[in-house]
Amino acid sequence: MIARLSTGWEVVLADLAMILFLVTAAALSQTDDSAHGMPVSPQGEALAFYSADSDAPPLREWLASQPGDARQQLTIVAQYGPGDQEAALRQAGELAREAREAGAQARIVIEPGEGGTTASLAFDTPRATLARGLLGSGHDD
Repeated sequence: MIARLSTGWEVVLADLAMILFLVTAAALSQTDDSAHGMPVSPQGEALAFYSADSDAPPLREWLASQPGDARQQLTIVAQYGPGDQEAALRQAGELAREAREAGAQARIVIEPGEGGTTASLAFDTPRATLARGLLGSGHDD
């Protein structure tokens, strides 16, 4: 007599659960959420870059020269050296106010570093994700 080996649905389900666990673990291992237990805001690859130097045009002029797209996020990054945190906060706040007057909302990142303030446009706004875009599209498929 030949014994017939068959796998039940339990084994297939366990295999799929293991695959899901491995994919999730791999994705979580590549995230950096160690910022004091706070969620980290993802930043995409910059499409346009602005450096707040003394010879740079005002931010509102730079924004006006960029093609408008609701999916883009303006990120202002202010780095500060020892004792310069207040100045970095002040400069980032001024740039955010200038961006708001130009009709753009800015995300502000203040971090220790070599100093300097930059702004960038990237397709990393949270509401631009595909699932959220389809959710609010109003299509009844």
